[in-house]
Amino acid sequence: MPNIHSNISFGLVNIPIVMNPIIRNNDTAFNQLHQKCLNRIQYIKYCSHCKTVLKESEIIKGYEYAKDEYLTFNKEELDRLRPENEKEIEIISFIPIKDIDPSYFEKSYMLEKENKSKAYHLFCEALKKTGRVALAKTVIGSKFYYCILRFTPSGIIMTTLYFEEEVNIKEQELNSRISEKELALAVQLIDSLKGSFEPEKYRDEYQDNIKNAIEDKLNGKKIKGQKKKPKKQVSDLMEALEKSLKKKK
Repeated sequence: MPNIHSNISFGLVNIPIVMNPIIRNNDTAFNQLHQKCLNRIQYIKYCSHCKTVLKESEIIKGYEYAKDEYLTFNKEELDRLRPENEKEIEIISFIPIKDIDPSYFEKSYMLEKENKSKAYHLFCEALKKTGRVALAKTVIGSKFYYCILRFTPSGIIMTTLYFEEEVNIKEQELNSRISEKELALAVQLIDSLKGSFEPEKYRDEYQDNIKNAIEDKLNGKKIKGQKKKPKKQVSDLMEALEKSLKKKK
């Protein structure tokens, strides 16, 4: 994704920024091949009714309102529906971040100052001092988002939010009868496993295995699969808690 030039609209203050995604995909890329000849598979846009391969200019978007019945929209019509000031990040309010369930967080971007902007530094200091995050709305590509802007020591990070209808959280009844001893053992087990968040220590084990396998194949070696040890299941809750604590000690 290329850098996106935008600006934060903060009252009557405009803060020019450059938006960069902070997450990069570390998955190993594989191509789909024809097993017989090892040629790459092509994806062709084909109309089965007209029996023809289509150019991009021949394709429009359609909404299926009944089976095989479509309302069609061309690019010009869809462009007319885009929000006003779509190139801006328009701030709506300032809220405590604890008010937002992390389930609503989608994707994060670094908002870098585009020039020597005093307004950018002022905005950072104001967010830091108040301890709040800015709730805002913007458009990225063709999608409308609500998002939050928060202060970090590296600068402002913008995180897009899912809409309520996109988040499917079902309420559950949590009223099972739990004994005091079971709860005490569970708390002990949690205390025995407590730690701190150290992302530099966490490795993508599956991707590491794939990269090692690629290296082995290039060197003519066979891939050695990892032996998976079956995990012993303990059905009795008290026994499972006691054995877990004993194993940890």
